Amino acid sequence: MTASEPREQSAAAPSPFPPIADYAFLSDCHTGALIAPDGSVGWLCVPSFDSPSVFGTLLDRQAGYFRIGPFGIHHPTARAYDPGTNVLVTTWKTPTGWIEVRDALTMGPHDDEDAVTPHTRPPADEDADHLLVRTVRCLEGRVEVELICEPVFDYGRTPADWTMGEGPRRHTAEAAGAGQSIGVQTDLALGLEGDRVRARHTLTAGEEIYCALSWSAERDIVPDVDDARRRIAATTRCWRAWLDRARIPDHRWRDAVQRSALVIKGLTYMPTGATVAALTTSLPETPGGERNWDYRYTWMRDSTFTLQALHYLNLDWEADEFMQFVADLEPNEDGSLQIMYGIDGRRDLAESTRDELSGYAGARPVRIGNGAFDQRQNDVFGAVLDSILLHTRRSQSLPRRLWALVETQARCAEAIWREPDQGIWEARGAPQHYVSSKLMCWVALDRAATLAEMRSDSSLAAAWHATADEIRKDILTNGVTDTGVLRQHYGTDSLDASNLLAAIFGFLPGDDPRLHATVDAIADRLTENGFVLRYRTEETDDGLSGREGSFLICSFWLVSALAIVGEEQRARDLMERLLRVASPLGLYAEEFDVATGRHLGNFPQAFSHLALIEAAARIIVVEFQHEYLNV
Repeated sequence: MTASEPREQSAAAPSPFPPIADYAFLSDCHTGALIAPDGSVGWLCVPSFDSPSVFGTLLDRQAGYFRIGPFGIHHPTARAYDPGTNVLVTTWKTPTGWIEVRDALTMGPHDDEDAVTPHTRPPADEDADHLLVRTVRCLEGRVEVELICEPVFDYGRTPADWTMGEGPRRHTAEAAGAGQSIGVQTDLALGLEGDRVRARHTLTAGEEIYCALSWSAERDIVPDVDDARRRIAATTRCWRAWLDRARIPDHRWRDAVQRSALVIKGLTYMPTGATVAALTTSLPETPGGERNWDYRYTWMRDSTFTLQALHYLNLDWEADEFMQFVADLEPNEDGSLQIMYGIDGRRDLAESTRDELSGYAGARPVRIGNGAFDQRQNDVFGAVLDSILLHTRRSQSLPRRLWALVETQARCAEAIWREPDQGIWEARGAPQHYVSSKLMCWVALDRAATLAEMRSDSSLAAAWHATADEIRKDILTNGVTDTGVLRQHYGTDSLDASNLLAAIFGFLPGDDPRLHATVDAIADRLTENGFVLRYRTEETDDGLSGREGSFLICSFWLVSALAIVGEEQRARDLMERLLRVASPLGLYAEEFDVATGRHLGNFPQAFSHLALIEAAARIIVVEFQHEYLNV
């Protein structure tokens, strides 16, 4: 690189935007919030995950701000989740004292119909309050606390129009704009300053205050700090009671598996059973670049990993909810499912850009919607049918409506497997004969045949087995290099991390030399400092400019693949490295920049946490087997 050539932006460049991994994640299973280290809400969309944001400093420092914390102090002493929950506890030291802040999107027992985000699935006994509740308690000394609430509706486009409560010391206020409204309640005295409300108060040791934000049309009243404390306590009980139902192995990786389970549940949209791929939109895969996507939707390819994780953790209710969501989805005209849907099941996810927003650390454009929703990606059939087989084996039942889905997806895979597509990574270049897409079509027909056998439909099972064998022969004839390595697509010898799925889905047995060669090639030649890339951007026509970081899901897939081919110690070593790069709160984004140690991409990323659970399970099961056999 010459002195005149521009340098790529560093993920660790000085910036007013906090590092992605420094945000804390809150959820009530209807929406989620990200809390920055300074105590401000960097991201909150209401009433649901994919609604427009009301606080969006994550994407533009002027796109909505809400903070309660010590005045003039912005770096906390400690941040942690209450164990077994998505309730955040932040401890602050100031020159004059100590305070503790608790943040929760609250949940509790409900026996009424949810009018804010109506359920299509049977409602649970506990549900969202549609409240963000924050309490501040002075532990020692005296601390001046400040509250600032400045929502900007519709992704930072519309400032708030405030209506203040009555009385000389106003404790309530309502903000409206762009067809949305939120209410603020607190025991502090609020004052109006332009487009924001603000309060200040000096707390003394033992004193506690609260603030509650509501987006329900019929405002849920939080009259005092005692009620705020009660709601947070109820939320803590909800998360712990849910986690009590999960099977978390007694292993040194227990905490990582448990936190991943809490993230996956937190990214689940309770009204329909859908799981969002991530909480956010447009967090960059390339610092300052254009690889910025909206991930607040549910991808069919996530389904098999979701089912694997939920069933491994004994969370069968959540698994069934997700399968029922899939069964409800409206297919395309040919009967195939789209690669992704809205969390309410909608098909149209048309993509637009918000050019007035700066983007995270200058990464533009900011995208709303996802233009890949109508791409041809042939892996979708395998993901859906593997999920149905997993669920059928676990539940020992194959409902009529799921069998109808098996037939349509298998016939679509039969009809389409010879055609090129955009691949698992949603490349925006020319369609190719991607090996992993054909591999997943093999999965589709292999699983469909097994399901047909379970229904004693021998003729259909034989036909689908025959097609699966045909696909397998085609891949092994055209999709393997001269050195015995699975190639990215039929027109290249380039590598692609998605071919690790050949191990995970059993396309080749663990002792097959072609599988071992593929795993070794990816580990040796498709990594940066040991972390796996999806592909080499300079070798792949993905329709975009710039490089990207290592993909965490691919690194977790490599852990699984190494374990499958018998490289248990290499798998264990990589798993330990991956666990060490988790965020301070145990969360993972989509990517990891090995040069800076920073997380990149949307956050927290369901796929990364699902792959962590799957990789951990591969090793834990083997270790427990060794322990049992050695007793």
